[in-house]
Amino acid sequence: MALAGCAANRCLRMVEWHTLQPWVWLTILGLAAITVITRGFFFISSRNWQLPRWAERGLQYAPIAALAAVVIPEIVTHQGALIGTWQDARLFAAAAGAAWFFWRRGVLGTIVCGMAVYLPLRLGLGW
Repeated sequence: MALAGCAANRCLRMVEWHTLQPWVWLTILGLAAITVITRGFFFISSRNWQLPRWAERGLQYAPIAALAAVVIPEIVTHQGALIGTWQDARLFAAAAGAAWFFWRRGVLGTIVCGMAVYLPLRLGLGW
């Protein structure tokens, strides 16, 4: 069934679940089973166990590493390529936000400070 409102026959077709190949169903069910087993592994075990100290210490850095993996590429790239000019509002906003955080250690102030720098540069100067 085609979606209404498509131009020049470039319509996306809705997936009709009853027409999928058996290997697609097998793949979906296999991935679901692997997900349930790996995520429920700790509940399946009958005895209590503790992570090694090195693993606990490493997991302390997981949230900041995940945040950096999302934020840093957004600051230093534009459409998948490194930015080619220093006249980018994101650079100055990130620097101002980082300076505020290291000075005051407040998350709300970091956001406000970064946006107070970003918005005038982006909207006022068109960076």
